[in-house]
Amino acid sequence: MKNKFCQNLIANNANWIRDKKENDPQYFEKLAIGQAPKYLMIGCSDSRVPLSSMFNAEPGEIFIHRNVANQVGMTDMNLQTVLEYSVEHLHVGHIAIVGHYRCGGVAAAVDAIDEGLLENWVAPIKDLYLQNRDTLDLENHKQASLDKLSRINVLEQAKNVFRTPIMQRAFERGKYPRVYGLIFDIYTGKIEELDLPIDEWKVAGIIPSFY
Repeated sequence: MKNKFCQNLIANNANWIRDKKENDPQYFEKLAIGQAPKYLMIGCSDSRVPLSSMFNAEPGEIFIHRNVANQVGMTDMNLQTVLEYSVEHLHVGHIAIVGHYRCGGVAAAVDAIDEGLLENWVAPIKDLYLQNRDTLDLENHKQASLDKLSRINVLEQAKNVFRTPIMQRAFERGKYPRVYGLIFDIYTGKIEELDLPIDEWKVAGIIPSFY
């Protein structure tokens, strides 16, 4: 006997196929030809953050990597492989770190939960909290402070993208994507672009002067 849950998923898939073909009978034939996405988006695994649908994007338009709290880890081979493939093979023109408010990974870092691998994964965010705790008011405005830390985390992960050997090679070649920091306001559904401290990172030698 087939699983009822899987049958529901398959039924939803059939409805999706029908809707796509009604608008374009050759939709899937075109999709099978190949991909040429303009964007790589690095977002959180949170199920409330639908990276494709929130940008009203079709399949093939966005290359996506997701992990808990949208981290760009220097030793994360999954992330690094996605980044390398995006930059050196797909030649994406834009890379966006997409964080969000009410992020469980950010909250876990601050609350110092004892949950094995998750505790280890969010340790870099814990460091960000310790570096910025003088500007955060967790005692009186905990959620607002956690949301602010989500923004700080986006900036840090954007900086990490620049720091990767993959981006440094792209700079040397003179063909490189632009990098952005975005925050998803889960209270309203809106996306906000954050100001990256590009000049500061240039002075630090993280980004070349011609960027």
